[in-house]
Amino acid sequence: MLSSPYYFWRLRRRGNWTAGFGQRFASYDPSIKQALTNRHVIWIHAVSVGEVNLCTQIIRALEPRVPNAKIVVSCTTTTGMAELRRRVPAHVTKIYYPVDRRKYVRHALATINPQTIILVEAEIWPNFLWRASDLRIPVFLANARLSDRSFPRYKKFGWLFRRLFRSFAGVGCQNEQDAERLKAVGCRPETVRVVGNLKFDAAKLNEPRKLDVHGLLRQIGVAEDAPILVAGSTHDGEEMLLVDLAARLRRKFPKLFLILVPRHFERCKDLGQKLRAHGVKFVYRNEIFPALQLRPGEVDCLLVNTTGELRFFYEPASVVFVGKSLTAIGGQNPIEPGALGKAIVFGPNMQNFTDITRSFLLKDAAVQVKDPEALERAVAGLLENAPRRAELGRHALEVVAENLGAIERTVEMMLPHLELRGFKVEPK
Repeated sequence: MLSSPYYFWRLRRRGNWTAGFGQRFASYDPSIKQALTNRHVIWIHAVSVGEVNLCTQIIRALEPRVPNAKIVVSCTTTTGMAELRRRVPAHVTKIYYPVDRRKYVRHALATINPQTIILVEAEIWPNFLWRASDLRIPVFLANARLSDRSFPRYKKFGWLFRRLFRSFAGVGCQNEQDAERLKAVGCRPETVRVVGNLKFDAAKLNEPRKLDVHGLLRQIGVAEDAPILVAGSTHDGEEMLLVDLAARLRRKFPKLFLILVPRHFERCKDLGQKLRAHGVKFVYRNEIFPALQLRPGEVDCLLVNTTGELRFFYEPASVVFVGKSLTAIGGQNPIEPGALGKAIVFGPNMQNFTDITRSFLLKDAAVQVKDPEALERAVAGLLENAPRRAELGRHALEVVAENLGAIERTVEMMLPHLELRGFKVEPK
């Protein structure tokens, strides 16, 4: 209750917050209730855009194996819902996750009436899980991990969380360290299985292309042979560092073009004002209509103020910088550019992707730098060395290929439980 003004402010800032707002308080349209009547329901929860990407892969693997299942997918953010509507088939019901108060949780579970619940990554909401446990609904945790930051907190508040973790019917975790941590906070050892990281499977990029980035860049005057630096999922402070870095590098690479993709698109308005004050020639992504034609050199930066398109903007990149790794803590996902065979650079702060980072560095599939000066040297070195960029990209593809299969292992973990709950399970 104390934090609700902050969350309402964030909802309003992201836009389109009123659509489906009642679902957050377990108020559903009659059409949703009708679609779920007398159905075997699997409820999958994906918090936001990143988890939605995993969710789509789980659905693709699960539906052929459990043909009589009715799948409901929930998310928390408006950006996540936009991705669900864009990427998940129409026959899958899409709702917002309920606020974690008893009244709303009880009503939501009574209405959806799931036979199984799948949580994508560690979404531990006590009232929801307590109620599911009381109703004897099996709950699975997919792609589970406990970071260095969250693990001691779960242990400290073990009086609250141990029962929740003990209630999971199955936990698919990313590695052995996460498996041991999950057991330490209460998960039953027999329920924990190391399946790998689902994000490798989700980065295969096998969905139809809905955006011609190369054509878009030609439209705004970017030359065919222009080197392109893409900064993905950047956080506050990183964009202006990269703008200055790119300006210096243009003395040696005059055609260098910068693509900025902030992690939170709602920051783009303020960021655009900073870029203008800084004298940067840029264009917003949502300003590029078919009629727009810019001359070469008219802009030297594209600011992507849309959601769900980052993976497409990685495609033309000469070098990719992975955001939240230089001026913020945690890092972002390097797998998507790796799956495209791109030369990847990131800063020292990749705590949220420790094992993935280690895999890339051990295979010489990425470059890690310690500060902005080292970043500039690394990007300059890669821009002038095409064989080195190709080598990094080739090694990145090998890392991704070696780690595929986690989605299938996760689904296999769930199938015996689903069969016991009355689902018809087809052989592979």
